[in-house]
Amino acid sequence: MGYDIPIGLNGTSFLSGGQKQCIHIAPALFRNPKILLLDEATSALDVYNEKLVEESLNAARQDNPSRTIIIVAHRLSTIQSCDLIRVLSPNGRLLESGTHAELMAHGTAYRRFVLDHM
Repeated sequence: MGYDIPIGLNGTSFLSGGQKQCIHIAPALFRNPKILLLDEATSALDVYNEKLVEESLNAARQDNPSRTIIIVAHRLSTIQSCDLIRVLSPNGRLLESGTHAELMAHGTAYRRFVLDHM
C-alpha cells in the first residue's frame, strides 16, 4: 500500500517501536532547536538504525555547534561521542563527569560500566 498504509493513532497499528522513535526524532532535528533533550532515543532501534540516528545527531551538532543536545541513555554506543558524559548514581547524585576517553582513563563507575558491557 506504500504511503497509503493506515498506521492508527500514534502509529499503534503497524509501526514498530523503533519506527515510531525515528518518526519523532526526525522533526525534532529538522526544527533545529537550540536545546534538544532525548531520553532513551535509540532504545527500540536495531543496530543499523541506531547508527543512522547517531550519525544524524553528530551532523546536527556539527551544523550548529551552539546547539545543546542532552542525551539520557544506557547504551554506550549512544553516548561515547558526546562532548561531556555525566554519570549519575541510582539516587541521582553526580558520580563523575568527562569525555569517554577521560572517564575511561580516570573514572571508576563509568569505566566499570563500560568494561562490564563489553
